Amino acid sequence: MTEPIKLTQFSHGGGCGCKIAPAVLAKMLAAMPRPPSYSNLLVGTESSDDAAVYKLNESQAIVVTTDFFMPIVDDARDFGRIAATNALSDVYAMGATPILALAVVGMPVDKLPLETIQEILAGGAEICDDACIPLAGGHSIDAPEPIYGLAAVGLVHPDHVKRNDYAKAGDVLILGKPLGIGIMSAALKKGELDAEGYRQMVETATQLNRVGMHLATMGGVHAMTDVTGFALLGHLLEICRGSGLEAEISFSDLPVLPAALALAQQGYSTGAADRNWKSYGAEVDLPPDIPEWQRKLLCDPQTSGGLLVACTADIAEQVLTAFRATGFDRACVIGRMAAGKPRVRVGT
Repeated sequence: MTEPIKLTQFSHGGGCGCKIAPAVLAKMLAAMPRPPSYSNLLVGTESSDDAAVYKLNESQAIVVTTDFFMPIVDDARDFGRIAATNALSDVYAMGATPILALAVVGMPVDKLPLETIQEILAGGAEICDDACIPLAGGHSIDAPEPIYGLAAVGLVHPDHVKRNDYAKAGDVLILGKPLGIGIMSAALKKGELDAEGYRQMVETATQLNRVGMHLATMGGVHAMTDVTGFALLGHLLEICRGSGLEAEISFSDLPVLPAALALAQQGYSTGAADRNWKSYGAEVDLPPDIPEWQRKLLCDPQTSGGLLVACTADIAEQVLTAFRATGFDRACVIGRMAAGKPRVRVGT
């Protein structure tokens, strides 16, 4: 009997844990020449945001992004579904409505059965159907490791674009999905993630962040991003740096997937969590007695993670209602923005 294909055995990393470490990426981009000024380019490379935004006219701006990675799970269709959900999240994080996507495909065609590759593509198409957009084409290459993702395009009113650098002092911070995907992927690779843990992982990672379209119309929502490979701390620091503010969060308020919490307490973590901490740990204040597993959870790379929203306190309940109405029952307030040097202060 033929052994089932395990996609993760073909890659050196998986999901958003494959991302280049923040500090290394910053050095790479520092050498890029400054682009010319384009008056219609509303969001470019200046703020480490989730997607580029270009104004077409007074009522429309186009949002463009691409995201792809190597397998985070062994099941081919689940890999395709997770990768596609993750890519579309960047469109939702800008407050936009996706309108179409193209597949980005790299496969070791001499190692993977054709049926496995077809399942990956089918998983991505399934998510695009769920998002009510066409998967209108793409590009493929023969690659040494499996790679899949999407180039996605969306539309948004120019006045409703949600950047990651417009937070205001006094804003509350709301996180839409529970943490722990990276930790669960580490356990999966060791064959120690049980069926319930796998269900929680896939269910969370394939939940489209479509609530971003609704949040875009709320004037009190000042900043928004999605939490992915740089972890909660890394993406929150992007909000802090761009907005010139500090953030205060409480660890006890953070939503965590139940299976991930148990695994974290047992010592499971990813190499990417350590790389993340080395990149930005100097900008984070932790309680002196914080357990190591909590620090690593704060740096845990999320794949297809939740939206992180900075909004005025008076509409926080309205934002939470929007999250819950679209299926995000673990969405909650995790902290607030305050005047101060850009950094994150973590309380118990």
